[in-house]
Amino acid sequence: MKKKIIIILSSIIILSIMFIIVFNLLKIDNVKSETILTRQMMLSDIFPDNYKPYINELKKQYPNWEFKALYTNLDWKYVIDNENIFGKNLVPKSYSDSWKNTNPGEYNVEVDSGWVDSSRTAVEYAMDPRNFLNYVRVFQFEELSYNSRTNTTSSIEKVLYGTEFYNKIVEYKNSSGNNIVTDKKYSELILSAAKTSGVSSFHLASRIKQEVGPFLSHSSISGTVSGFEGLYNFYNIGATSSSEPMGAIKNGLQYAKDGKGATAATKEKYLIPWNTKERAIIGGAIFIGSSYINQGQDTIYLQKFHVYDTGSDELFWHQYMTNVLAPYSESKLIYTGYSNANLLDSSMSFVIPIYENMPDLPCTSPAISASDFSSDNTEVFANVDTSLNVRSGPGTSYEILTSVQAGTRMTRIAKGKQKGELWDRVKLDNGLVGYVFQTYLEEVPDKQVEKIELSVDKSTINKGEKIKINYTISPSDVADKTLKFTSSDTKVATVSSDGYILGIGSRN
Repeated sequence: MKKKIIIILSSIIILSIMFIIVFNLLKIDNVKSETILTRQMMLSDIFPDNYKPYINELKKQYPNWEFKALYTNLDWKYVIDNENIFGKNLVPKSYSDSWKNTNPGEYNVEVDSGWVDSSRTAVEYAMDPRNFLNYVRVFQFEELSYNSRTNTTSSIEKVLYGTEFYNKIVEYKNSSGNNIVTDKKYSELILSAAKTSGVSSFHLASRIKQEVGPFLSHSSISGTVSGFEGLYNFYNIGATSSSEPMGAIKNGLQYAKDGKGATAATKEKYLIPWNTKERAIIGGAIFIGSSYINQGQDTIYLQKFHVYDTGSDELFWHQYMTNVLAPYSESKLIYTGYSNANLLDSSMSFVIPIYENMPDLPCTSPAISASDFSSDNTEVFANVDTSLNVRSGPGTSYEILTSVQAGTRMTRIAKGKQKGELWDRVKLDNGLVGYVFQTYLEEVPDKQVEKIELSVDKSTINKGEKIKINYTISPSDVADKTLKFTSSDTKVATVSSDGYILGIGSRN
């Protein structure tokens, strides 16, 4: 009996263990489902009112583009407070003070060689998605997964055009300084990296251009840096800021060498060491895919500003780059690549972050001086013959947000008083905010004439006879009722300034 009891108890224990295992598996599956469900619930086709006009304009221009609103449920001030921390967002030291942190002891301190801490205004501008919802800068919100239909070597070459990577066979130096010539082009390696990592080849090509520039001589990919001979880092992974000379580059090459203490499994996964250009390009792409894109940071914006991911409850730390304008810059590279490849009409998907309690108007760029404008609230209209462009900034170098027809009314919210060309900031009736060349704006009178009705008492006028033109102006309380009368044939009749017709002669 004791044996039977033991057997029964053992069976119960085994069943209990099995139940616990199954239960735990269900819990794991539920957690995964909740994570996916949360992502789905945060994405919506519905945008806030102050986003809609920009999205609608883009949809009109590119009907094959899809836009999703990513509701982060984060308060705007909370986000800016957490991003506006010394060393987290940088700008070139050569920029004007409006871009820089000017706090005592922090002003112009080089966090990295040639780079200093950015101002709060710069962070607000760079993080406000509404500033970049135009046909060029919107590519910082493009979903970055690999697309076999659009990702080809020929299209990659178009992205690389104008750089030393373009149509170029890959060669490199090994750790002994010997030159190795391969049989593959950079475009082929980038396409292979895209297929392996699941990351868009356009993103990888643009990221390389952003990180190392157009030249093969860049220190991160030269293979000649002392102590790091034969090592390459095309995406500057691990290139954390350092005040020592070439500190960031050396940190990146250290990662290329040993993963900075990474486990053997991690190094194997990312093909470390990156002692050939092929391993560096493909291994780095795998890193980007697994560390960012596959974790929910699947746009350039989300890689720069860690406001959402699926792998962690902690935000604001897992950020790929420190340049506060990196998404802005990279979006232009991507747009140019798509444009050159004639792919802008393709199906594309964009994910736009939404924050709680955002300012009513898009945050202004530090490059736009507040002293160049005076506050205004005047109703104006487009005084042009055909159409008028509304741009994202005060100058023709800024992207066009939309074009409005002659006579279109808008509200001037800031009147330009710049030197040279004058630009006003306006708000259209649909809520879109942009800049218009001041010369083409005319103030709307308090009340405009809507209708003029003319009549005369006779249909025939004798030579030398004078009759009065009767007229009615609607509405009756317009401020200016002045009319200008003209005759289409002064040999037949003339019209005086006060509206009297004088018969001159018969019509031939």
